[in-house]
Amino acid sequence: MGFRLFSDAFKHGEAIPHLYSSTRLGKNLSPPLKWEDPPDGTQSFAIIADDPDIPLPMVFTHWVLYNIPADKRELLEGIPPQEVSADGMVQGKNSFRRNAYLGPSPPFGTHRYFFQIYALDQEVETDPRMTRKRLLKAIEGHVLAQAELMGTYSRRQRG
Repeated sequence: MGFRLFSDAFKHGEAIPHLYSSTRLGKNLSPPLKWEDPPDGTQSFAIIADDPDIPLPMVFTHWVLYNIPADKRELLEGIPPQEVSADGMVQGKNSFRRNAYLGPSPPFGTHRYFFQIYALDQEVETDPRMTRKRLLKAIEGHVLAQAELMGTYSRRQRG
């Protein structure tokens, strides 16, 4: 089957429930994520969540999380907004410059939200100022495998 990322909250290509949005309908909780079959030699994982549909010449970053321990296979719902967790996970800066998950809140229409997980052959130097761009540069040449989960969100959706 290979390295794969999934969630009990929504399936690939389906709507992300309001609970995980930062709209007035949501609670801005990070969704539960699970992964399986990472490659041999994996030393840590990194996750980036972003929205490429924002009408700007950039990708809007919702979450930067790295140094996820190699023996971990899931993240529970609602990772607290903190720079470094007790098990060493580090949250970098989202597009609002916060060390936290930022749920979907598109200004209009339906947007796609991509959660990408990277299996890495090393840990990344801890830097809470790490942005999406800097993390992608830091892991260059160290990605053993990558998997993706995409969900959609619209303020008008049901659920």
